[in-house]
Amino acid sequence: MNIKSTLLASAIALMPFAAAASDLTIGFSQIGSESGWRAAETTVTKQEVAARGIQLKFADAQQKQENQISALRSFIAQGVDAILIAPVVATGWDEVLEEAQDADIPVILLDRTVDAPDDLYLTAVTSDLVHEGSVAGQWLVDDMAGADCRIVELQGTTGSSPAIDRKTGFENAISGHDNLEIVRSQTGDFTRSQGKVVMESFLKAEGGDNICALYAHNDDMAVGAIQAIKEAGLKPGTDIKIVAIDAVPDAHLAIANSEMNATIELTPNMAGPALDALAAYLADGTVPPKWIQTESRLYTAADDNQAIYEVKKGLGY
Repeated sequence: MNIKSTLLASAIALMPFAAAASDLTIGFSQIGSESGWRAAETTVTKQEVAARGIQLKFADAQQKQENQISALRSFIAQGVDAILIAPVVATGWDEVLEEAQDADIPVILLDRTVDAPDDLYLTAVTSDLVHEGSVAGQWLVDDMAGADCRIVELQGTTGSSPAIDRKTGFENAISGHDNLEIVRSQTGDFTRSQGKVVMESFLKAEGGDNICALYAHNDDMAVGAIQAIKEAGLKPGTDIKIVAIDAVPDAHLAIANSEMNATIELTPNMAGPALDALAAYLADGTVPPKWIQTESRLYTAADDNQAIYEVKKGLGY
């Protein structure tokens, strides 16, 4: 299978019952558009819903939990048939999820999990976020081959499950390797602009020569950090190694240009598996597993990143 067909299959091909129109209405509460990956998830979700003939009510929370809770209550009041939500943070959902349950509206989590009883939602479609962080950490362990490395970390949104789990996985992977040390760690809120700002502060505090590697919880922060590193007169990917997560097009382009070293893919197609599970549940009461795991993959300079960049851009990332 060539690069284009492989990526097409993983990104948008899960449309098994696209032919029949549906009288279903689904509410989708999206976190916002803080990253290229998030925008791609929104695009793919809309494609998946449209392919099934489902009516969609969409709400952009602009990265605020209170907006998401208001959106869910609006969906419930409108009597939607189901709700998809990518929760901005992990806590504080019990009450509104109970309201959805009382209204017999199944809720499916996309991309992120919540700290709530699992009987309050139908299923969660996510990658293994801890595994993603572990893959990033193991890549650095292998790449350094025992050499000393002072690491700075750009964390995601404080309190979000990706920030918590990607940090845990990375720390687990480098644990026991005394040559690797995280010397600074701060949230960049998953955005390019904050990734740049925080990386500038890291460089000022530590000095570029004293930073061996950057681990970013998403590619957008890494891309922002690359700009800061270049403006400091250093070569990203060479003077400071960079590993991040999501595998958005600009990350592949950065790797192709030798400005980034590795990225772990997070597919934007969470909605395909979610809608498959929902269809089975509504058809005959089939209860899906509480966790539907999507696949993750490590990309490095060994891959044809220029070609992957072009294909992903064509898919609407």
